[in-house]
Amino acid sequence: MYLTFFYYLCPRKTVSDMTKSKVLLIYTGGTIGMKRNRETGALEPFDFDQLLTRMPELQELPVETASRQFDPPIDSSDMSPRLWTELAGIIANSYADYDGFVILHGTDTMAYTASALSFLLEGLTKPVILTGSQLPIGQLRTDGKENIITAIEIAATRKADGTARVPEVCIYFNGHLMRGNRTTKLSADDFNAFESFNYPHLADAGVNIIYHDEHFLKPLTVKGDLQSPPPLLLDDNVIIFSLFPGVREDLIRHIIDTPQLKSIVMRTFGSGNAPHSQWLMDTLREGTRRGLVIVNVSQCLRGCVEMGRYAAGHQLQEAGVVSGYDATVEATVTKLMYLQARYDDPQTVRQLMERSIRGEISES
Repeated sequence: MYLTFFYYLCPRKTVSDMTKSKVLLIYTGGTIGMKRNRETGALEPFDFDQLLTRMPELQELPVETASRQFDPPIDSSDMSPRLWTELAGIIANSYADYDGFVILHGTDTMAYTASALSFLLEGLTKPVILTGSQLPIGQLRTDGKENIITAIEIAATRKADGTARVPEVCIYFNGHLMRGNRTTKLSADDFNAFESFNYPHLADAGVNIIYHDEHFLKPLTVKGDLQSPPPLLLDDNVIIFSLFPGVREDLIRHIIDTPQLKSIVMRTFGSGNAPHSQWLMDTLREGTRRGLVIVNVSQCLRGCVEMGRYAAGHQLQEAGVVSGYDATVEATVTKLMYLQARYDDPQTVRQLMERSIRGEISES
């Protein structure tokens, strides 16, 4: 993986330049930086400097901006825990030099990356805004220009005391700023591609950007150095499976018996319910007895797991399954990767999965 680094905007600084916010723009890939091959009709990535030349509006922003790019660009389908750790390292190593960070990213796994970064960037007090587009930047109807410009503006915004207005990892898309680990992609076609179903928007952009300060995370420290992520990779010994009517016993047992597996994100019905099958309860109980962390999240996009609400959910609680409450699948799986890399004790992981550590679940 090679990264290039360059500055744009006026290289000559005036006195007024010294008060400008400094934003690092990190280009990983995705639709926003693609062009259509005239022969095949397929979308292909092009150099980031070409993307910048298609956006002269960036020169008008009162922001000092530098950029880095992944070379070659990464299709978001190829994102991985290793790349999340690398992204976190780029931010940590550049943290003292910038007031905010904007990551251009493909939409397919953007919510996973945002969730992973929210856990990796411990002690964050500055904005890390992920954005992208549904149409390439070179197309006339692209949504990319507005997304980039507004994301940079948000990342550069500071309060009167000089601290960041938005001190957390977010996704900005189609006029909405959302907490990264609360967001899910909901459409492959609409410009309104993301939503935070169980948590309010952090800001809404129209003629003006309206910030909802009461919904922001409160940093543990107002100022200070970001705690650099450890060199080890996230622990990806986790799997997601969905329950469905007719789910087969042999397949579930095969998953439970997977060598080295540490955790399961189990997508259940409604408010966290599962079939009244003795074999299922016995299998889940055996898994938790052997140290597996099994987390119950709903297949519904909106709402909360309440395992004590119905008998169908209460049986899971008795089998040792942990509630994921109103967390997204993306936040749940990346949180497990983060915790498993740091704690060998499954009981510690279980306890932390039921607590909000980065605003990923609602406090009761």
